Amino acid sequence: MAKSVLYMSMSLDGFIAGPGDGPGNGLGDGGLRLHEWLGDPTSDLPHFDPPGPSGQVFSELMATGAVVVGRKTFDYAGHWNGDHHGVPIFVPTRGVPPAPQSDWVHYVPDAATAMREAKVAAGDKDVMVHGAGLAQALLREGLLDEMEIHLIPVVLGAGRRLFDADRIELEVIRVLEAPGVTHLRYRVAPH
Repeated sequence: MAKSVLYMSMSLDGFIAGPGDGPGNGLGDGGLRLHEWLGDPTSDLPHFDPPGPSGQVFSELMATGAVVVGRKTFDYAGHWNGDHHGVPIFVPTRGVPPAPQSDWVHYVPDAATAMREAKVAAGDKDVMVHGAGLAQALLREGLLDEMEIHLIPVVLGAGRRLFDADRIELEVIRVLEAPGVTHLRYRVAPH
């Protein structure tokens, strides 16, 4: 059965974007630093080719069968031009959704619906999760199975935090060291 997995680059002080994030500046001021482990962070996803353990982690995230992404993250990322590695994208959206950017994009009413539909679409592959607010909502609802945190050795001091939630218990599944990043994989304990 498909697992839901949050993949997120994060600074040592818990930020996933620098200050001033918004449309046209999705990672905020200084936020590109969090994605240097991928290689050229301005490159298109299919052209990333990080070496060693980071390459293994990147291959795993690209093998996912669907994406669930928060609306703010999706908007700030320019909707990925309607495609994220050729899999269905589910976007929880309140109110009237915009026209889909492609046949891959599906606007749904809430996080639970997004996850349910994404797991069906993914089949036996995992579901990639993007977005801090969405991750928090999925944690509260018990719908996030695992987290792959790409911990970057930098203190941003300000920006958008990944966690602003109640206490959660995690089990370490894997730790991979790589140049400029430590990949930490956790299983979310049921609550």
